[in-house]
Amino acid sequence: MKNPEEISKISIFKGKKIRKTLHQNEWFFSVVDVVAALTESLNPRDYWFKMKIRVSSEDKIELSTICRQLKMESSDGKFYETDCANTEGIFRIIQSIPSPKAEPFKKWLAKVGYERVREIEDPELATKRTRALYKLKGYSDDWIEKRMRGIAIREELTDEWKNRGAAENKDYEILTAEISKATFGVTPAEYKNLKGLKRENLRDHMDDFELIFTMLGERSTTEIHRTENSKGTEKLKKDAKRGGRIAGIARSELEKEIGRKVVSKSNFLPPKKPRDLKKL
Repeated sequence: MKNPEEISKISIFKGKKIRKTLHQNEWFFSVVDVVAALTESLNPRDYWFKMKIRVSSEDKIELSTICRQLKMESSDGKFYETDCANTEGIFRIIQSIPSPKAEPFKKWLAKVGYERVREIEDPELATKRTRALYKLKGYSDDWIEKRMRGIAIREELTDEWKNRGAAENKDYEILTAEISKATFGVTPAEYKNLKGLKRENLRDHMDDFELIFTMLGERSTTEIHRTENSKGTEKLKKDAKRGGRIAGIARSELEKEIGRKVVSKSNFLPPKKPRDLKKL
């Protein structure tokens, strides 16, 4: 298990430093730091204490239930239990801060909520938003087309898994690993380590061939499920291996023709900034 020093970091929020820590694979932020950034209070701890009492009295909501007590480094270099909340919790807390500095965030949250409701009514809007986000990150149009097609194939496969008795998340992870091992010779976790990824989405860091063979393995698995009307996780696992093996054979044949491995360490992570020599 990692020490707090290894997982605690600093984010910049409205020009202010916000402590954050990774807990159960999710970022949690110091509530007091966020309060300090969005209010003019000289004592943000006291402000947070009184704010909890006010919200409890007026709205009948206990903000403390949104928080977790996690250890964070203080200005004295020591670690203390601190009220922390994940991204969703922090947004909820911001909604209760009666400060002009919090208004832009409240308006943004309202806008995001409105957009998500529209996307439920018209799913094509969500697709357009996803394409636009990839474009802003610098991905090429050709890559985006493959990634979007891959997303559609993946959703089609998970729908089959759900309808055929697989438990979401736990079984999905196992089945995905089976396809990946048969296709590429590595599990998704091993693939991420190879590419130097941590919390990033593996598929967002695949090149054209990696995406194509991922799609082939998953689409083949979907077709096998349908053809044999597979039921239950054990049969689905066998299908996943078979579907992945189809893609794995195709990958091996391509590697013979082009003289190089498809699985690579390459990714779309921004290059690391050179260390500041003045600080050495």
